[in-house]
Amino acid sequence: MSMEVKGRIEQILPVQNGTSKAGKDWSKQDFVIETEEQFPKKVCFTLFGDKLSLLNGLKIGDQVDVAFNLESRDFNGKWYHNINAWRINPVQQQAGAFEGTGFSTNDFPAPPPMDNDAPMDDLPF
Repeated sequence: MSMEVKGRIEQILPVQNGTSKAGKDWSKQDFVIETEEQFPKKVCFTLFGDKLSLLNGLKIGDQVDVAFNLESRDFNGKWYHNINAWRINPVQQQAGAFEGTGFSTNDFPAPPPMDNDAPMDDLPF
């Protein structure tokens, strides 16, 4: 099952390393994003092996689009879940955009010019 979600990076956790029962070395790294929904959620994703390089150049606060797979497995009658990221794309912010609104500074009219000769206490009514 492949899904995507957009959000802002909240945490980048340290790399973890180990050796499998088969004697193969492994490494993984978790990172957390906060989604951009009406009620934001924090989601922890895992990167394995060569996918750790996907975080290179990214930092806390960056807006990203994460593609991931959900996976569940049974161990001794208890279920465990993984959210495995396989693609991370930085989201380009439009210059002058009002965050989360879809508007930019070009969408609003310019204020009328000020008449410097008019007295400041002259009310229009």
